[in-house]
Amino acid sequence: MALELVAVFLGFAVPMVISPGPGNTVLALSGARFGVRGTGLFWLGFEIGNVLLCLLYGLGFGALLLEYPQSHTLMLWAGAAYVLYLAWGFFRSAAPGAKPQTVERMGLVSGIVAVLLNVKIHSMVAVMFAQFLQPDRALAPQVLLLTGAFLLVGIVCHFPWIYGGQLILGRFTSDQALRIQGRVFGGLMVAVAVHMLWV
Repeated sequence: MALELVAVFLGFAVPMVISPGPGNTVLALSGARFGVRGTGLFWLGFEIGNVLLCLLYGLGFGALLLEYPQSHTLMLWAGAAYVLYLAWGFFRSAAPGAKPQTVERMGLVSGIVAVLLNVKIHSMVAVMFAQFLQPDRALAPQVLLLTGAFLLVGIVCHFPWIYGGQLILGRFTSDQALRIQGRVFGGLMVAVAVHMLWV
């Protein structure tokens, strides 16, 4: 990549990846509840999901979605349903009689699913390939280069969300604090789901 193209790519990718959205919200909430180490598998799954999306879109999946526009709506509803499922886990940990420390940790598969059902990430990746793929050059090397660059941006931009969640809320570990967090986090996840469907 030429230096000017790298600068343009970073100017596109960094603001898109680091900006608030369903994915970063879930990463921050996981960081707050489980810390950076406890979020590791979910984060790894999240980045694997990003790589899978990049490979799919880079090799033509976007054209298939354009052929079936109803798939966008289906993905939107599936993504919102998944976020509501995550919210339910937080609300359950805050219920009277529940042990708030035993809220289920999100793992590798949850991270992959969180990306594959996130319409914001689909849009971001589709636009990235539309902007940066050069039709007069070999496809595979470009797809691999853009995927690797997007992965690096993702790792760098997602870490502050996870660490910020741990730093800000990770100190509050009493049962009462965790119950309050469960209610607040569950409410935030519901808000994210509503935002996904109506924005």
